[in-house]
Amino acid sequence: MTTDANKPFLARVSDALPELNRSERKLADLVLDFPGEMAGYTATEIAELANVSNATVSRFVRRIGYASFDEARRAVRDEQRAGTALLRFSSDMPTGNGAVARHFETSQQNLDLTYGALDEAVIDNLAKAMIAAPRVWFIGFRAGQAFAQYLGWQTSQVLANVTVLPRAGETMAESLVSLAGGDVVILIALRRKPRLVGAVAAAVRASKAALAVLEDRPDPALAEADWHLTCATSTSGPLMNHVGCMAVCNLVGARTIELSGASGRGRMAAIEEAHRRFDEL
Repeated sequence: MTTDANKPFLARVSDALPELNRSERKLADLVLDFPGEMAGYTATEIAELANVSNATVSRFVRRIGYASFDEARRAVRDEQRAGTALLRFSSDMPTGNGAVARHFETSQQNLDLTYGALDEAVIDNLAKAMIAAPRVWFIGFRAGQAFAQYLGWQTSQVLANVTVLPRAGETMAESLVSLAGGDVVILIALRRKPRLVGAVAAAVRASKAALAVLEDRPDPALAEADWHLTCATSTSGPLMNHVGCMAVCNLVGARTIELSGASGRGRMAAIEEAHRRFDEL
């Protein structure tokens, strides 16, 4: 892989993911989860942490454009000194006070990376496609399920035909058999996603529906999506940090409502009238 010499370390790792073999991918996942490891450990220690061989470490750094592990480690240290907070995180996290400050720093960094990668034209194009679609599907597994539910709930204020999957007691086959051309599917594909995600994407393509993917790691199985949205979920603790994912979902939902025009406002007015009638709120 040809690599721009000025490209940051983490960008090199992310760009190389589709080309990595299984053992190299294990190492990449470790590095992306805890980027600071490269600065503080030897090649042998990194290999032990990732449960891979020293040869894998050597191949990996060459794949991302460095001549040696030492060169890659120097690059990480240079970026740390330049103020890249993300590269200061490691698996050897402190256990004392300061948890709130650490989590705030992680969240802020993830938001900076997430918003920095967003394209307003892509967001608006997706929102307009959702408004025009006969049906909009939101699909998420594991952590992604909560975000699919959130987007489905918010956009249903202006979209009349919204489906959130998976549904309790129902297989994906039973649900997705109703997919049709012209529909829009929003697939939330966060780590660690099940193998089923690739099959879902293939089913969407076969149905001629349009596919949008929100992911925190590029996946070759999702490369043919019509829209790609990314979020940063790096962590300074035991749980992935999903503030970036929520930010993207909130933006997509808000722009869908804002762009829905008179029909959207009419539906929202009808919902408010129903609230009064049912005395729910």
